[in-house]
Amino acid sequence: MLRVGEQVRAAITQVLQRGEIRDPVLSNTLVSVTEVRMSPDLSVATAYVTPLGVEDHTETIAALNRNARFIRGRVSPDLRQMRTIPELRFRDDTSFANYQRIDNLLKSPEVARDLDHGDEDAAGDGSGSADEGNN
Repeated sequence: MLRVGEQVRAAITQVLQRGEIRDPVLSNTLVSVTEVRMSPDLSVATAYVTPLGVEDHTETIAALNRNARFIRGRVSPDLRQMRTIPELRFRDDTSFANYQRIDNLLKSPEVARDLDHGDEDAAGDGSGSADEGNN
């Protein structure tokens, strides 16, 4: 499933890069396909995408889903080794936003303060106890 998902991801990326989709929303938007997950029977491919430079992804995701049948037809030559070409579904990839939120939390003053106190406590408690036990 992983290998097929990667092949579908590469094929979708090729179609998007060539600019074959005639949709005003997609013609001005750079879309990154981050992952494709296949259903167990390989009949459905869910592509997780991130529209770059766009604040609200809803319109771009809707445009991709409107053009899913067209994109499916364009990827079929690249996937001719498959018995059937999977149905394509597009979803917003929120992992980058989650990574950014976690990064911001780790950089916050409260967390930095707690981490600094944790380092001081660990250094003070563990330095002499190991030597005392060996005597």
